[in-house]
Amino acid sequence: MASNLWRSKVFRVVAAAHRSALSSGSRGIQTVTLIPGDGIGPEISTAVMKIFDAAKAPVRWEERNVSAIKGPGGRWMIPPDAKESMDRSKIGLKGPLKTPIAAGHPSMNLLLRKTFDLYANVRPCISIEGYKTPYTDVDLVTIRENTEGEYSGIEHVIVDGVVQSIKLITEDASRRIAEYAFQYARNNRRTSVVAVHKANIMRMSDGLFLRKCREVAEDYKDIKFTEMYLDTVCLNMVQDPTQFDVLVMPNLYGDILSDLCAGLIGGLGVTPSGNIGANGVAIFESVHGTAPDIAGMDLANPTALLLSAVMMLRHMGLHQHGDRIQTACFDTIRDKKVLTKDLGGNSKCSEFTDEICRRVQDLDLGPQ
Repeated sequence: MASNLWRSKVFRVVAAAHRSALSSGSRGIQTVTLIPGDGIGPEISTAVMKIFDAAKAPVRWEERNVSAIKGPGGRWMIPPDAKESMDRSKIGLKGPLKTPIAAGHPSMNLLLRKTFDLYANVRPCISIEGYKTPYTDVDLVTIRENTEGEYSGIEHVIVDGVVQSIKLITEDASRRIAEYAFQYARNNRRTSVVAVHKANIMRMSDGLFLRKCREVAEDYKDIKFTEMYLDTVCLNMVQDPTQFDVLVMPNLYGDILSDLCAGLIGGLGVTPSGNIGANGVAIFESVHGTAPDIAGMDLANPTALLLSAVMMLRHMGLHQHGDRIQTACFDTIRDKKVLTKDLGGNSKCSEFTDEICRRVQDLDLGPQ
């Protein structure tokens, strides 16, 4: 039931206008920039590569490590070899990256978004059959503006003891994310879009975002458009998440609300994520933490990164490979015999990975 929802309609992430130029997956091996990340990142990245090998996915991995470096003028940047790889491949898969707190270099996730103009974060949250949570029929998608808002990084000290952080909202970015959300809804046969805002308080900034959503909605009469305050959405979400379909929102609200929605289906460990950028660039990622306490112990759960990689395959046009891997993953979870500890079992990451590989190999793959 719920798993059929995953198989039939989730992860059709990118509208035609945003698809990779390399969308015809059967025409040869495609290069993907792999950023393993920190902590458990290398382990779960290895698991994903092993499953891709079992599925015979036509992907060549180009591994790059990213850490913030200072470029000309003291500006923070990602290493040139990582940028060059992404500029060539246009597609990336990223494990979790450690983020410094109140010191050191800026967030690498934020730096990647700015470097490649990854303006739309897309997170499908759909209940997984066999994985018990308080909610059983969640089927929604959060679409978050990824480049501005409170995360613009514009902060300064006014006087000692007083710090100002600027929330930047622009007409162009607001229109762009609204258009993406409505096009996504149409392409994925979803029926409604909710614009999440606090324009009653932040009349100018959220007011501008809301106006652009209203304008774009006029061009999508086939999609029901609703406006809701952020706090009202949070209240209604935990009462009955089935009333929501696609939600679009500014950056900070999206960061908070997408994690809340992930909690409805079992947490960040089973939630995929994709970041869609300009010029055909896209980076898919696990959004959980680096879990340094279990790094190197073969205890990590690779599901979130694997499902993000499935999103990536479909973005690349490799739908049957994605379906095959996804089916094997969900069948493994539903069977409940080989699961990592956070999924309710006692198996190692390597054992969970091997079971998915076995199931992948047992599935027939027709012509792409």
